[in-house]
Amino acid sequence: MSLTRKRLLGLLVAALVFLIDQAVKAWVTGPLGLDRVGDVKEIVPIFALRFTQNFGVSLGMFTAGSAEGRLALVAMTGAIALFVFVWMLRERKMLEIAALGFVLGGAIGNIRDRINFGYVVDYADLHFGEWRPFLVFNLADAAITLGVLIILARSLLSRDKPETTASPAPES
Repeated sequence: MSLTRKRLLGLLVAALVFLIDQAVKAWVTGPLGLDRVGDVKEIVPIFALRFTQNFGVSLGMFTAGSAEGRLALVAMTGAIALFVFVWMLRERKMLEIAALGFVLGGAIGNIRDRINFGYVVDYADLHFGEWRPFLVFNLADAAITLGVLIILARSLLSRDKPETTASPAPES
């Protein structure tokens, strides 16, 4: 398994997702000053930047309230990121490699938050009045979701056609 151009592009996608995620989190918590739970800046009527601390994983599940719990979450998400990395190195199709790059970059961004702060910085609040179709999230979460959706769609919608052997024509 060599680092082909496709795999290098997948790693580049992961690096870009990670860097952009970290830059946006630094901008939100730095210059914008949204660094305390409940801090909000309305952008448009359906979207706000709202600082939250996610001590769990997706949808706030598996909340870690102790140092040991946070370490377990880092280990678990690190193992998943390693699995995605190995999968990306074995994958042959560019779209799947790019999708895995989205997942890997997002996972590493959230792992870094958990190591540095003990929680993941979430800030994106899409809402329609009081209804929120999603919990507050971040760019890393969006990249992970996009990557997973691409992989699922590709696996469900584009099946490889099985190779068929030509059968001999009937003799007349």
